[in-house]
Amino acid sequence: MRTFVTAAICILSAATSANAITNGVGKLPVMGYNAWNAFACNVNETLIIQTAKYMKEYGLLDVGYNHVNLDDCWAMKDRSSTGEVISDSIRFPSMRTLTDQLHALGFYAGIYSDSGWFTCAGFPGSFMHEEQDAMTFQSWGFDFLKYDNCAIPFDDIIREGMVGKYQRMADALAAVAKKTGTTLIFSLCEWGWSHVWLWGAQISHSWRIDDDIAPQWNSISSIINSVSFITQATGYYGRNDLDMLEIGNGDLTYDEAKTHFTVWALVKAPLLIGTNLATISQEMLSILKNQEIIAVNQDPIYGTSISPFRWGINSDWTYDATHPAQYWSGPSENGTVFMLINTLNEPANLSFNLTESPWIRAGIQYSVRDLWTHTNNGTAVRSFTAMNVPAHGVVALLLNEDGNEPAGLVPPCAGQALSQCTAQDGTKYS
Repeated sequence: MRTFVTAAICILSAATSANAITNGVGKLPVMGYNAWNAFACNVNETLIIQTAKYMKEYGLLDVGYNHVNLDDCWAMKDRSSTGEVISDSIRFPSMRTLTDQLHALGFYAGIYSDSGWFTCAGFPGSFMHEEQDAMTFQSWGFDFLKYDNCAIPFDDIIREGMVGKYQRMADALAAVAKKTGTTLIFSLCEWGWSHVWLWGAQISHSWRIDDDIAPQWNSISSIINSVSFITQATGYYGRNDLDMLEIGNGDLTYDEAKTHFTVWALVKAPLLIGTNLATISQEMLSILKNQEIIAVNQDPIYGTSISPFRWGINSDWTYDATHPAQYWSGPSENGTVFMLINTLNEPANLSFNLTESPWIRAGIQYSVRDLWTHTNNGTAVRSFTAMNVPAHGVVALLLNEDGNEPAGLVPPCAGQALSQCTAQDGTKYS
């Protein structure tokens, strides 16, 4: 492990707020479905429409999952004689028919392309066809574009860095929006290259911060570690993207899947389901439908991510993909949110002083709501302990002010303030 240098991080919040694009779409994190994690290239119109129908049947649309997005492999290998990208004539014979069906079911429709010569699966990329492809996607009725990072042109051809490479499509989408009045949500998939959290909000609504996710705990914990240092980049209209959800895939336990979902939701990342809904278990479906967790992700008052206030096992600001930050908090419309993660391979108690979080007031006691058990768990005075948190498990809490704390508590100051705890006459408490 290594200690992370933090000097540049503190300036992120103001910079991204000032530069975020506010073009009428993408204010809140996208919720929906992407077929890649479950099906890769084995997709067609029938599968996509059936998946959308499952989403309605299972109540996923009702709780906010309102996008159905294609990923790679939808196109023919060659463009038309006039340069247009063409959908696969067998698997996607009419993209307009596909989007019309999705819209009729109540969903937005998403499509995929690449900033290079080819997509990652070898289909036509959009380099040097940016505006042409943007117009095609708009004419087909798509509402969302995921834009990947494969097949990068040689330097003496592109003569751009990462920002410029993605700016080309951002400009194309803006030009098409000006001509047609239709604006697509723009999602960068550049795998965290070139410190995208410093500039992504200037040209897009979300940006991938890391390599592709996998349905194993070590992948989940590594991504949690990565995002813990850059939470300030997220706000309305622009946010860190931790990749598609793996809930229902691989060997994730129930508690690991809960942790995965809780982190993604509370850091305000996009929530894109990526499993085969025909075979999803009720247990995993219940995770995806937790409306108290979703409410934080879709908060209409606070667009910011929760952030760590203590790393726990490690010293603060330690980079450790196995044991990322454990203690997180942030404001929400309905109270102060806390997230506690047990990164150990065995159950553990997790304790914190309330005022370790900057969003908590000293001298106040707080009611405690558990966002997973959906129960009110009494009142916390100065500290809280979550008992016997499962291995790789999570606790998500909502705290609200519940009057002054009891009089006469000793010491008279809690937490960090104790080192400077001083009476009105200048006497320091010791």
